[in-house]
Amino acid sequence: MKKIKLDLLGMTCASCSNAIDHVLNQEEGIKEANVNLASETALVTFDEEKLSINQIISLIQDIGYDAHLKNDSIKRISLKVEGMTCASCAANVERSVKSLKGVQEVSVNIANDKMIVTYDSEVLKLSQIKKAVQDVGYDIILEDESKDELDPDLIKMKKAKKNMLIAAILASTVMLLMVVHMFLFNIYGYTVIVAILGFPVVFILGSHVHMKSFKSLKALRPNMDVLVSLGSLPPYLIGLMGLFLPITTFIEMATTIMTFHLIGKFLESRAKGKASQAIKKLVELGAKTARVIVDGEEIEVLTSELSVGDIMVIKPGEKIPTDGKIIEGESLIDESLATGESMPVRRKVNDSVIGATINEHGLLKVKVTKVGNDTFLAQIIDLVEACQGSKVPIQAFADKVTGYFVPAIMVITVLTFISFNVFSDFHLNILRSVEDILPWIQTDQSPLTLAFVTATAVLVIACPCALGLGTPTALMVGSGLGAQKGILIKNGEAVQTLKDIKVIAFDKTGTLTHGKPIVTDVISKDSKHLLQIAGSLEKGSEHVLANAIIEKAKEEKIDFLSMNKFEAIVGHGIKAEINGLWYMIGNRKLLDQFGVDYKAYESSMVKLEEEAKTAMLVANEKEVLGVIAVADSLKDDVERVIRAIESLGIRTAMITGDNQRTAQAIAKKANISHVISNVLPNGKVDEIKKLQKEYGLVAMVGDGINDAPALKQANVGIAIGTGTDVAIEAADVTLVRGDLLTILNAVELSKAIFKKIKQNYFWAWFYNAIAIPFAMFGLLHPMIGAAAMSLSSLNVIYNSLRLKKENLDKHLEVYNEA
Repeated sequence: MKKIKLDLLGMTCASCSNAIDHVLNQEEGIKEANVNLASETALVTFDEEKLSINQIISLIQDIGYDAHLKNDSIKRISLKVEGMTCASCAANVERSVKSLKGVQEVSVNIANDKMIVTYDSEVLKLSQIKKAVQDVGYDIILEDESKDELDPDLIKMKKAKKNMLIAAILASTVMLLMVVHMFLFNIYGYTVIVAILGFPVVFILGSHVHMKSFKSLKALRPNMDVLVSLGSLPPYLIGLMGLFLPITTFIEMATTIMTFHLIGKFLESRAKGKASQAIKKLVELGAKTARVIVDGEEIEVLTSELSVGDIMVIKPGEKIPTDGKIIEGESLIDESLATGESMPVRRKVNDSVIGATINEHGLLKVKVTKVGNDTFLAQIIDLVEACQGSKVPIQAFADKVTGYFVPAIMVITVLTFISFNVFSDFHLNILRSVEDILPWIQTDQSPLTLAFVTATAVLVIACPCALGLGTPTALMVGSGLGAQKGILIKNGEAVQTLKDIKVIAFDKTGTLTHGKPIVTDVISKDSKHLLQIAGSLEKGSEHVLANAIIEKAKEEKIDFLSMNKFEAIVGHGIKAEINGLWYMIGNRKLLDQFGVDYKAYESSMVKLEEEAKTAMLVANEKEVLGVIAVADSLKDDVERVIRAIESLGIRTAMITGDNQRTAQAIAKKANISHVISNVLPNGKVDEIKKLQKEYGLVAMVGDGINDAPALKQANVGIAIGTGTDVAIEAADVTLVRGDLLTILNAVELSKAIFKKIKQNYFWAWFYNAIAIPFAMFGLLHPMIGAAAMSLSSLNVIYNSLRLKKENLDKHLEVYNEA
């Protein structure tokens, strides 16, 4: 299975996104496709053996839209060129850059000394473009690359603004002439003048609307463009008949409807830009240049040109260009970008550092370990984009309705037109009753004219966009807010589920505890011999407790013995042959298996376990040598976090491989209400299933590889960001800084996002439920309808933007009291 992201072209409303979503998900070979109207993208998971990317794009093109593979390697940048004095200079620079392999387009402007280049960054590096310009006698300032990279959303918004302004000027002129013509004096050739002024608005600035409308009708999947086309083209064309026949002209109406549509689309694109700022801000966080050591000298290069193994030099106050490991120096590093933690963290030699974090004090030399899409920042961006492109279960019903919305509106329009002509008296009586209140109602017009105006109002006031934007805009803003708090939500389903969680189950080691156990007790007649045997055995083990015993033996300067026939007995312990004799370390079950009597040490074992320590028996095949106890201390705030979670009405559970006595002691310290002990690594999934059966929706919090299956089984899997990549990949939510307090933030965020989604759907349904009947009875003028339609979409987007003001720390009062 392969996952790709496609940029979609031509979508204007929820009907469009539904049409693409339906076609993709019906195709054999596509496992899953999520179409996002707000970001105009599609995330597609498909089988490469059954389908190619080109075939997927063809499916989209066949229904009247277009798509291309989102390629982050294609960059369009604006650079300042130094040294140009005339047009010949500009031509020389343009020619030299255009000759480079990987350059797709280049344009040099002598007036402002700027060069715009579109190039493939996987084929060509910016330093090569700079060298090509230098070779013909000019120069480029590298820093400008970061400042002037052109934003596709900004280009789209500028184009929408230009169209809107031209349309607004022409439409305002038409409206002014109409007022003069109707109330002051007759304008000679009025119909011709307004037809000329309205033509560019309806047919040129609105041409893309009519093209999309035609394509969607051809594919038998009508969208909002069809409604706007039908609301502007027929009125304009019928209005032209006023040149030859004594009928009411509707050209002013057609011009105004298209203008309101263009104004709405501009405001919508601007609002969408604000909603998607989270991704842009994350991208901007990265350092643009880096200093690397080459042949003993420091040289400055672009971050995009770094390779694994490069040695970077980072001075105090500078951003760390990419992920790496410190090889020289020590410093305090501001990691708030990654973890949300405001206090700087001390990092020294061999510690890992994260790209885009800030080196506050010391001079550091860092070896590059990750570049490009493998970096921590790139992975955060991927997770946020994945969430923004996903769907919430509540959206399914809205998607189903919007699929029938436009056809239904077209049917209602036809019925309204027929009704006004067949039952004229009924409709006229309604209009006369409100004629004095609503100035745009003119009952002296013919029933045919009133029918046409009313039918047009029904077309242009209906708005499927508001329904389609309700979920994606809330997810876009909410996931960005979460990223700032160190909460990464992978999919929309987790947003809807997390708010209703009944139980949160915690893995013990590394989640509730620090994950760094230490030896606390050694009970034996010969403690040095006991540590020598235990340390020698544990050298072959990968268990988290093994390192604690090995470190203790090293502290005591004990030499390890060589062993043979090492065997790990899952859930029980380990055994091996040393100097011709079998030795073992583990729990009671291990010794029971080999018939070794441990009753002499039972009381010691019980005492240690009641102190929340893990007690292990060390024995040979004949007798017990002693007991080693290891403890992994709870994280500082665990007790308060658990109390705060329980105060929200959510039960807590702990899943551990420890025996019942040790587990109960740890749970008592942490205030956890439900304890599940003696769980083998492969038994966690079954325990989650039991919890789901007993309580309902269950969230699982874990950090290790062996937690991954349980994270998948849980209704919501929550991974600690300091854990393994496997756990993070399996989870629905990642807590970047590993702070359990952010679980409460995540629950609050889930509630806030879902509340906004419900509000958005309410306003979208409420608008259509009120506006369409009003329009059907002729109570709304088409011009007012067009304006209202645009405002309904904007209302949904700006309501989602209010999420940015949401307080996710409401639970802190409970936490502080705890």
